[in-house]
Amino acid sequence: MWLCHDCDALQHEVPLQAHGSARCWRCAAVLRQPVPRALDRSLALAVTSAVLFLIAQGFTLVQFDMQGQRHATSLAGAVWTLWEQDARLLAALVSLTTQVLPALQIGALLWVLAPLVQRRAPPFGATVLRLIGKLMPWGMVEVFVLGTLVALGKLHSLGTVVPGPGLWAFGALIFAFAAAVSSFDTQAAWQRLEAVR
Repeated sequence: MWLCHDCDALQHEVPLQAHGSARCWRCAAVLRQPVPRALDRSLALAVTSAVLFLIAQGFTLVQFDMQGQRHATSLAGAVWTLWEQDARLLAALVSLTTQVLPALQIGALLWVLAPLVQRRAPPFGATVLRLIGKLMPWGMVEVFVLGTLVALGKLHSLGTVVPGPGLWAFGALIFAFAAAVSSFDTQAAWQRLEAVR
């Protein structure tokens, strides 16, 4: 069964031609339009996201120069500083939404897509596909980057602020991961998984 995202009407699934589309019987919204090689595209974007995520985690986020003193920090350093200053709940939330959950999301996409593109069944594929749907609303990398940019704007009046490679990688990660998620065809992944089991 398909559920229309515009009017919530339920409809029966129908087989689609290569360039066909399925529309809602009530409001005519497009329910499904297969994209050729959608899984390949999603895998390429997920690999790009993984590389950007590793760069963002390993390199300096920002460097701040004030009165001859230079301070630089990475995301792990910022989380550790929050932890040491007894802001443990905030440190845990920052770590969860900018490190743990994005890593799980990207890892889950790679776990499922890499074997499916090669027409092999991933271990625990059905469970991981369900997990992908549950994790998507919880990654907050874009909120973190926007908050960091606002903070940098305020710090700029106190000294010299230099964005590091980690911040640039986070900025690029927003677009790469959004493209990976939007191009991920869940239905095509389920169909491929059923075909290769």
